[in-house]
Amino acid sequence: MSQQQRQPWIVGVSGASGTPFAAAVLRGLLAAGESVDLVVSRASRLTLLDETGIAFRDGHWQEDLRAWLARGADGKPRTFDVDVSGVRYWAAGDLGAGPSSGSYPAKGMLIVPASTACVAGVALGLSKDLLQRTASVTLKERRKLVVAVRETPLNGQTLKHLVSLDEAGAVVLPASPGFYAGATHIQDLVDFVAGRVLDAAQVPHELYRRWEGELGGGSRGSSD
Repeated sequence: MSQQQRQPWIVGVSGASGTPFAAAVLRGLLAAGESVDLVVSRASRLTLLDETGIAFRDGHWQEDLRAWLARGADGKPRTFDVDVSGVRYWAAGDLGAGPSSGSYPAKGMLIVPASTACVAGVALGLSKDLLQRTASVTLKERRKLVVAVRETPLNGQTLKHLVSLDEAGAVVLPASPGFYAGATHIQDLVDFVAGRVLDAAQVPHELYRRWEGELGGGSRGSSD
């Protein structure tokens, strides 16, 4: 596929807890046949190491990404078989990378998870790294920006930043799982949030059971 034809979703992973959310979104995009550009912040590498034991390295990013995406939310390795050939990786410190420019073709950007520091940086237009710069570019080009904030409780300043992002056209999507889909495993809760992120991006998926308008209709046990 030529660069002119390739139009990826850019996924930014910030330093908030919740790396399984990012993994589920990446798996969902790849399963839907989408191209992905990946930006992993420096802070998120520490979180990833803490939550999964995986050290994400620029020089070995394909190997590390494959191990990460294969891991289930419960920590079990080799839970998923994922082809990462549809991913292009950009180092967070590379401010000359393709996604730093509005002329770079992209469908939009998904920040999963988004830390409060990331939220502040994007809302204030700081562009301190490639993740924040790409988010600013996404907003100015009027492309879809989904911000899956993962923090609790939220203080007043962060709430103001989230309102600013909403007013700028971003979708503010708290990483808040719903239980009406009949979750029976931690992966179900993670996939619910990932599915809502993909819904906001209008990417088809089958990550969770949708509400059908009837009490009990979302429960797995109601039809299984």
